[in-house]
Amino acid sequence: MSAILVNNSPNNSHRLRKLPGILLLLVALACLLLPGIFSPVQAAPGPDLFDRVVEHRLQNGLKVLLLQESRAPIISVQIWYRVGSRNEELGKTGLSHLLEHLMFKATGKYGPKDFSRLVQKAGGSDNAFTSRDYTAYFENGPKTELRKWLEMEAIRMRGLKVGEEDFQTERNVVLEERRMRTDDDPVSFLFEEVMAAAFKAHPYQWPVIGWFNDIQKLTREDFLQHYQRYYQPNNCTVVVVGDIEPQVALKEIEATFGAIPAGPEPPKVTAKEPRQYGERRVVVQREAQLPFLIMAYHAPNWEDADAYPLELLARVLSQGRSSRLYHNLVYQQRLALQAGADYHFDTANPTLFTLHGQPLPGKSVAQLEAALEAQVKRLQTEPVDEEELEKAKNQTVAGFYMSLDSLFFRGMLLGRLETVARWTLVKDFVPKILQVTAADIQKVAKKYLVAENRNVGILSPIKTDKPKMERFTPGGQIK
Repeated sequence: MSAILVNNSPNNSHRLRKLPGILLLLVALACLLLPGIFSPVQAAPGPDLFDRVVEHRLQNGLKVLLLQESRAPIISVQIWYRVGSRNEELGKTGLSHLLEHLMFKATGKYGPKDFSRLVQKAGGSDNAFTSRDYTAYFENGPKTELRKWLEMEAIRMRGLKVGEEDFQTERNVVLEERRMRTDDDPVSFLFEEVMAAAFKAHPYQWPVIGWFNDIQKLTREDFLQHYQRYYQPNNCTVVVVGDIEPQVALKEIEATFGAIPAGPEPPKVTAKEPRQYGERRVVVQREAQLPFLIMAYHAPNWEDADAYPLELLARVLSQGRSSRLYHNLVYQQRLALQAGADYHFDTANPTLFTLHGQPLPGKSVAQLEAALEAQVKRLQTEPVDEEELEKAKNQTVAGFYMSLDSLFFRGMLLGRLETVARWTLVKDFVPKILQVTAADIQKVAKKYLVAENRNVGILSPIKTDKPKMERFTPGGQIK
């Protein structure tokens, strides 16, 4: 499932956004539960929510996106930096995520922990997250805090003060985070190995949190260099969504960020993953209760028209209990405890389409792999029927509209898309989803889900008496 839709990760349309919240919910639920009710699916005409976006660029290069929504006196302030793990290098992986942690330390005006304490004191909440393509910080809460939060973000953009002791402490925190989230979680560890096998030239090959040995060797000087290089106004987008007057908000942003000088243009990521010419396999032998299987195929991102059929293909395979993988592998054949498909196409560079599953006790990885391959073969040889396609479209459109009820989510859409490409892509999502045909889905299944484009990862358990860890779902960002 794409990160653009809700679940965890967003997109666009027309008149349904103007409906009252409860009616929107009922319409969305009807789409999910009664797919035939809107046959065929259509985007209702009317003014587009994102036509109200106010876009501006300060003289120092800072991009500003504002979206007014005055139904409640709250706002979401988001600061998006164009730096993630793809902007690192081997030997110094994990810098972007470590820097995210350090951004909550002292500045010249605020002490350690002051930032979050002040936000919470005002009744708000704050946090941050790092992905392969970006690092983002946000505050959600009362609109009266707009000037204060903008000022605080502007101060830590260039005024972070981190001593050697604070650096060492936070680096150890990140090392422990890596132990807990990855090294002690066999499925997460397997996913890392698959990514490393799938990408041999592009920096998507290493994890967002970084390799353990790299994190251990990072220095305060490495952190300062990374901070000075990427935390510049001309490498950043400020997004404010909520109960604002756009021109007033713009003046506040000018007042807080406008005096910060532009920095040198950060180096661009020019690496391009070459075509894969044969299947790659990795086997991970770890203490685990059950095996696990990942099948990852190279796939395009937003900029390619094939992204939209691939999004619906993922939905056909794994959205809900009536999806093909659940119905066939989990329910009918009783072969798998779980089976699914993931596709996150809102990335800066081409990405992966993954199939994954965990066989039931007594069943083998080989049986599960054969069953997944059979589902892929079915997609390549038999067009998806119209009812199934219609249901997938309804699920996608309904999920998108329902997610737009969140101011924070609207801001994430704008910030994320502007960072990886351009924010106006949000307007394309629903129209392009509705244009997808069964032939389009069959075409992308034949084009991308082929053996020579596949990377297979297998978790081969070493028996242990330790309790089973909660499974981590592979994703694109960490907090």
